[in-house]
Amino acid sequence: MKTLVRACIGALVAATAISTTPAFAQEEEAGDGITITGSATVVSDYRFRGFSQSNEEAAIQGGFTIGHDSGLYVGTWGSSIGFNNGTEIDVFAGYAREVVPGLTADIGATVYLYPGVDNTTVIEPYLAVSGDLGPASVKTGIAWAPGGQNSLGDASGVYIYTDAGVQIPDTPVKLKGHIGFSKSDSFLGGLDGEVIDYSVGVDFSWKMLTLGVAYINTDAPKFGGYKESVGADGAVVFSLGASF
Repeated sequence: MKTLVRACIGALVAATAISTTPAFAQEEEAGDGITITGSATVVSDYRFRGFSQSNEEAAIQGGFTIGHDSGLYVGTWGSSIGFNNGTEIDVFAGYAREVVPGLTADIGATVYLYPGVDNTTVIEPYLAVSGDLGPASVKTGIAWAPGGQNSLGDASGVYIYTDAGVQIPDTPVKLKGHIGFSKSDSFLGGLDGEVIDYSVGVDFSWKMLTLGVAYINTDAPKFGGYKESVGADGAVVFSLGASF
C-alpha cells in the first residue's frame, strides 16, 4: 500500500469493512425526521484493516451522514492517502433498524473512489449487527468486494470483523477493541490471501473533542520485509477528532 496502485487495490480486496462511518459524530435535527452527523479528524497514521494508507504518516479525514427516522442513511467520508493522487473519497448508503429490542441490523454498500485515477473504484456491500453485551457495546459484520470490477479483475474479497467498546462509568474514558479477518483471491494483502488485523485502544472525550490512542497490528508475513513494506506492522496510532 505504499506505492503501486495495483498493490493498494489488492490490499483493499485482501482486507476488504466499513471505514466510512464518521468516528466522532453528534446528531443535529434538520426537520422532517432527518438528522445530520459529521466529523473532522487528524490521525498520525491512516490504517485501514491494519494496513497503512498514508505511508505511515499523518492524515486528515472528515465526513458527514444524513439519516432518516425510517432507518435510511447516506453519507460520504474522505481522507488524505499516500498513493494514487493522494485522496480517497468514500460514498455509502444503507438501512439500519432495530430488529429486536437492543439489537440493530445495518445493510448497505460503500463505494471507494480515488479521483483522477482510472480503474480504481471499488464497490463493497456490507451487513452488520450491533447491540449491548453487558457493559460493552458490540458490533460484528461482514463486507464483500465481488470480483469482476475493473479495479479488481477476477479477484474478490471478504472481511469479517468485531468491534467492542466499554465506557468507564462517570468518566470520559472508553476502552476499545477490534479484530478482523480478511480472505481474498489476491495474494497482495498477505502472501496466502488471508490476514488478521487487530487493535486495542482508548478514547478520551471532552465536549465535541475526542482524543484516541490505539495499538494496531496484523499477522501479515514478515518474510523478506513484506509486512513493513506494505505498512502492516504494529504501530501506535493517535487521533484527534471533532464532531459537529
